[in-house]
Amino acid sequence: MHAGWLRVRDEVSAVMSNISDADMATARTMFDDRSRRWFCSGQGRSGLVARMVAMRLMHAGLIVHVVGESTAPAIGAGDGLLLISATGETPITVHLAQTGLSLGAELLAVTTRATSTLGRLANTTITVPLVESVQFGGSLFEQSALLLTDGLILEITGTHPATYRQMQARHANLQ
Repeated sequence: MHAGWLRVRDEVSAVMSNISDADMATARTMFDDRSRRWFCSGQGRSGLVARMVAMRLMHAGLIVHVVGESTAPAIGAGDGLLLISATGETPITVHLAQTGLSLGAELLAVTTRATSTLGRLANTTITVPLVESVQFGGSLFEQSALLLTDGLILEITGTHPATYRQMQARHANLQ
């Protein structure tokens, strides 16, 4: 009998081993301008992943907002919009992409299909090449999206102890 956690491990490993290095390198360059504001969103569990990404980007010292939060300002020219959608066809997410682009933002999409509406709209797309999964719904996509964006943030921050001290200083202390 194959334990559930081993199946999850094997599925995520299969996906992560097929992530395009070129996709990741291109996405990485979008974060070179540390003064750029970032807006993150997705629907359902993809939205939860987007919120986790926003938190880590904030820890890394970037200016970050979660779309729809009451404190999120208006998006504008030069801002970054990170949208996560497995299908790349989620109506709300596609609408956010179109709105952000019309206002001059640059779009980074994380999706399973570069040819989806979201993928075609994006300035940069990270394609998550899914494999057959025994997990419910979009679990494999969401797990993979979180891990690859965590890897992207590691690329942005490096592993220098001084960076981690700065990140710790930005970590929430009202909890």
